[in-house]
Amino acid sequence: MEIRENVPLAPLTTLGVGGNARFFAKAETPADVEAAVTHSRSLDLPLFVLGGGSNVLISDRGWSGLVLRVAIPGIEDAAPGQFNVGAGVDWDSFVEHCVSRNYAGIECLSGIPGSVGGTPVQNVGAYGQDVSETITSAEVFDLRENRVRDLAASDCGFSYRTSVFNRSQRGRFIILRVTYALKPDGKPRLQYADLQKYFAGRDDTPSLAEVRAAVRTVRANKGMLITPGDPDSRSAGSFFKNPVLTQAQHQELVRRATQRGLKVPSYPPLEQQHKVSAAWLVENSGFQKGYVRGQTGISSKHALALVNLGGATAAAIVALQQEIQEAVERQWGTRLQPEPVFVGP
Repeated sequence: MEIRENVPLAPLTTLGVGGNARFFAKAETPADVEAAVTHSRSLDLPLFVLGGGSNVLISDRGWSGLVLRVAIPGIEDAAPGQFNVGAGVDWDSFVEHCVSRNYAGIECLSGIPGSVGGTPVQNVGAYGQDVSETITSAEVFDLRENRVRDLAASDCGFSYRTSVFNRSQRGRFIILRVTYALKPDGKPRLQYADLQKYFAGRDDTPSLAEVRAAVRTVRANKGMLITPGDPDSRSAGSFFKNPVLTQAQHQELVRRATQRGLKVPSYPPLEQQHKVSAAWLVENSGFQKGYVRGQTGISSKHALALVNLGGATAAAIVALQQEIQEAVERQWGTRLQPEPVFVGP
């Protein structure tokens, strides 16, 4: 395994900002991962694990230690409906692989950029599906115990956009492979309003392939599909999580909206937990789609996507993030939490 020095990280991310890695290695096997960990420890270097680069914001100063890009390949049929997948496999390619074989469970997660290894970390979800519904286990390298382990789904602590990998055990595990259990010849999930609208008027149930195509179309229309030449897709995806409020917080939000002659939109998934649209909060705090702030801005298609308009810095992205957070908190009493992982000083 080659260890390279002073490697630019911006080209390895969908946002396209950030400095260099002092050291950089690409791991294609679990043994490579272990070797990289040993190397970083021998030189007392901080270690950062990079996947597909779709949900990260790299500091302009880069990373002073070793960046390890996990590129473990392979999609293995572990059992009927079960797929054991290398962490380096492109996520959308895996979705296409499953949908083309008529396996249901992740069709609504089509078009999400990044690699398989990143999906358990954030409990990636969209359009009414979360990966935690299908993940049965994850093979990981345990940095604390210095060995490869298998974690059952119950050990992963999945909840809305979180897991033990980004909360209680953050920095402990490097994901090597993930096993998913999908439903053969299953029906597609059509609970999300945009998909219901897309297929309105049809008497029959669309196929999994048709739902996948619809999801990719909806994502493209929102600038959430990586499309060469589309400036709206130079982003880290949704930059803010949809807040889940307490009953008291939700009542206060509704009160403030009523004073302004507005109505808080209902959000069918997790409605009992008062999950609120972050996009609605952003747009009703003075930040419309297409907002520009120097070389950064908000996508013209989606209010939650902060975009690099060309030549942007990480500092400028953070400044826009903070401007939005402060405005939303001031006007609505709710602090938006960012989704991307922040890397470097």
